Amino acid sequence: MPHIMTERWASRGVRGGLVADRRETGPVAPRVAILEGEAMSSSPEASSVSSPIEGALAFGEASAGSLVLRLSGDWIVRDHLPSRAEVDQRLEATPGLQRLGFDTSHLGSWDTALLTFLVGVQTHCQERSIEVDAAGLPEGARELLRLAFAVPEKKDTGRGKGPDPLLARVGKATLASRDDLLEGNRFLGEALLSVGRFLTGRAQYQRADLWLFIQDCGPRALGIVSLITFLVGLILGYIGVQQLALFGAEIYAADLVAIAMAREMAPIMAGIIMAGRTGAAFAAQLGTMTVNEEIDALSTMGISPMDFLVLPRMLALILMMPLLTLYADLMGILGGAVVGVGTGDINPELYWSQTVSALDLRHVGVGVFKGALFGILIALSGCLRGMQSGRSASAVGDAATSAVVTGIVAIIVTDAVLAVVTATLGI
Repeated sequence: MPHIMTERWASRGVRGGLVADRRETGPVAPRVAILEGEAMSSSPEASSVSSPIEGALAFGEASAGSLVLRLSGDWIVRDHLPSRAEVDQRLEATPGLQRLGFDTSHLGSWDTALLTFLVGVQTHCQERSIEVDAAGLPEGARELLRLAFAVPEKKDTGRGKGPDPLLARVGKATLASRDDLLEGNRFLGEALLSVGRFLTGRAQYQRADLWLFIQDCGPRALGIVSLITFLVGLILGYIGVQQLALFGAEIYAADLVAIAMAREMAPIMAGIIMAGRTGAAFAAQLGTMTVNEEIDALSTMGISPMDFLVLPRMLALILMMPLLTLYADLMGILGGAVVGVGTGDINPELYWSQTVSALDLRHVGVGVFKGALFGILIALSGCLRGMQSGRSASAVGDAATSAVVTGIVAIIVTDAVLAVVTATLGI
């Protein structure tokens, strides 16, 4: 009976793993399956296949400066395989070695044990600048070895190297602050140009958006502004009545509450409320648009994001913050009156007349000016952090948090500067 010559890949399962035999050409042999060390065969040839030959290695010099590593037997996962230390010692003991080749003509079955061995050998050769010629390896081993070195190993995985020195952390913080300041100045310049285009009628924005933001920054904020400023006025009135009662001057608690609310507390509290309520909302909205690439789409269509997105929000806060400041004045004075009349035994008409005589347009004007300025700061901080947001959900949350912190810090610092300036000028 003529032999049918065929080319095939023989495969076996050893200890639950896949083992690849070298390609063979010859008569079709009976199929052999080995699972978990148990052999099942229908011919005597299976006994020879099921007895693996232990892997071995030898060395041979092909030419000057060249070394050949001969691999034979079965290189599969087992306890007794040649150690890579033998190869490392031979490489270090061979002077002037420039090239390492392989001879696998007597190689039997192999699996990941061979690949692990080859990866270690090639890594050692790369460290010693020795060229590795993988042409003598089986085709499958060559491809897997190429894939193993296709992407460099990541060095920054796992546990970090620890905190940087103090001087390095200070330097990094300084550079980050400088970059943040430059970015803020650039954003402020673009905002001023956008306002200039608005004044000349060339800004690209929708009036419907402006009215929507005005409604959100004005009427919808009255509830929280009313509660907070009323309680602040009540606290000021209570402290004023208690302390001034020591001198029999409870009536002057009306002056304290009216002037403090008009000049300082009303614009500051309204600004902090709007920074936490509206500034964070602006940052979250623009951050989400950054994630969805809507801002990139506007720029692609030739529409300025500063005009279309930032300008309506900034105008709404500039218009509404002075009105909210006046409303906060009224609610704070009302809170102080509740305490002054209720616990200070002050006549309501006398308290009202004392409040009117203490207040003048100078105090109210300073507070309204601060409110408008705080509105600009809140809008700029919220929109800036939103435009700087990364493209992930956590980045949007970080942008909203940063907008609130930036807005509140800017409000307090600006108010401190204005307090010194107004006191110096006698305003």
